[in-house]
Amino acid sequence: MKWYLKCLNQYADFSGRARRTEYWMFTLFNMIFTLLTLFIGALLGTALFGASGTVIGSMGLYVLYLITIFIPGLSVFIRRLHDTENSGWMFFILLIPLIGSIWVFVLMIMDSKPGENKWGPNPKGII
Repeated sequence: MKWYLKCLNQYADFSGRARRTEYWMFTLFNMIFTLLTLFIGALLGTALFGASGTVIGSMGLYVLYLITIFIPGLSVFIRRLHDTENSGWMFFILLIPLIGSIWVFVLMIMDSKPGENKWGPNPKGII
């Protein structure tokens, strides 16, 4: 949980590096909270209403969570790319169908590059 909170505290920090543990624990808790918001939203029957009073969807809590977590998720993703000595612009490789997502997954499971790189010191051993 501390990794999730660390990412939320660094919600707009796109510089620096993020360890594998930080990224994957954030992803795990993000998935848990996403499922929780979907479950609670379905249980309570929450709805988003448009300007004319029409129902937009019954997943208001879920949409609110997604909007809230988008920037922190993007920042930890980019810091993880920095840790593997890649630019944050590698994010756009996800636009390549299938191959892009496989390549990004490989980058996310790679170990940190030892020593310091242009995005900062190796985060292992700091926390």
